[in-house]
Amino acid sequence: MSKAILLVNLGSPDSPSVPDVRRYLNEFLMDGRVIDTPWLLRRLVVGLILVNRPKASGHAYEQIWTKDGSPLVVTSKHVRTALQKKVSVPVDLAMRYQNPSIESAVKSLAAKGATDVLQIPLFPHYAMSSYETAVVRVQEVAAQLAPGMKVTVQPPYFDHPDYIAALVASAADFFKQDYDHLLFSYHGIPERHLRKSDPTGCHCLQVENCCEVASPAHALCYRAQCFATTRAFVKLAGVPDSKYSVSFQSRLGRDPWLKPYTDYELPRLAQEGKKKMLVICPAFVSDCLETIEEIGMRGCEQFMAASGREFTRIPCMNEHPQWINALEGMINRFLSSR
Repeated sequence: MSKAILLVNLGSPDSPSVPDVRRYLNEFLMDGRVIDTPWLLRRLVVGLILVNRPKASGHAYEQIWTKDGSPLVVTSKHVRTALQKKVSVPVDLAMRYQNPSIESAVKSLAAKGATDVLQIPLFPHYAMSSYETAVVRVQEVAAQLAPGMKVTVQPPYFDHPDYIAALVASAADFFKQDYDHLLFSYHGIPERHLRKSDPTGCHCLQVENCCEVASPAHALCYRAQCFATTRAFVKLAGVPDSKYSVSFQSRLGRDPWLKPYTDYELPRLAQEGKKKMLVICPAFVSDCLETIEEIGMRGCEQFMAASGREFTRIPCMNEHPQWINALEGMINRFLSSR
């Protein structure tokens, strides 16, 4: 069998223009694993969102857009290129939404004769709205366009030593400066997603301190995996227990999402006397709208307006050599297992 690698990230509009942002948001929000309601209700909700959201989001994208395009897509392409130089099998890249598309990547790999593909979702933690939807979509497209292609999926690597070491290494220089607090800001998800993903049906958000109580549910629990990443990071980096906390960002709609909310925590921490703030976003491996604009710009404004003095956003791993090495390790384990 001819082997190959497929990296999959979330995606981005093709440009900050309102039509491109609307097209991206429509594809993203109409995914039943993102807004998990019946199709007709989802269509109505998304239709309302698309009245004003594309203009606001387009303005936000304009603030982070580079001469080469979306930071997330550009960085992901650089990672693919760096990996291709280190491994002997083809490496391709796709976005769950928009371009480069999963369809184009599967066709490309099939044209290269690939029949045994390792899919690496560029999401360290399991969530139905990121990791799962990317996995399922690749399977659907491969079954349609390349029926003979076998797709193996890299399991979530939220606490894998290579991922943690790369995350700590990418942030190491920022710990040389004086700081009062380190906030781990993870992408939020609706609480109902945790319950839906819970294979036991009776653990997530139903047992006291559910993320600390051992359970098979943790294999599919985004919240428990975020806490596991945090524990592993602070242990390796030597961050004192009194100097860090966890929050969740980027919520949408009125339903309860994972708490505490980052946009509430930043002013609260400033008012508590945490004047020098570091923020890291471990759910993202590549900088994007949610890290650069939401945290680095709006989050900074919220913190400083609440009497904070210094705000530093720690960039994502992006193209850090140790992150490339971690990905290479995943690939080598796949190749050696065949």
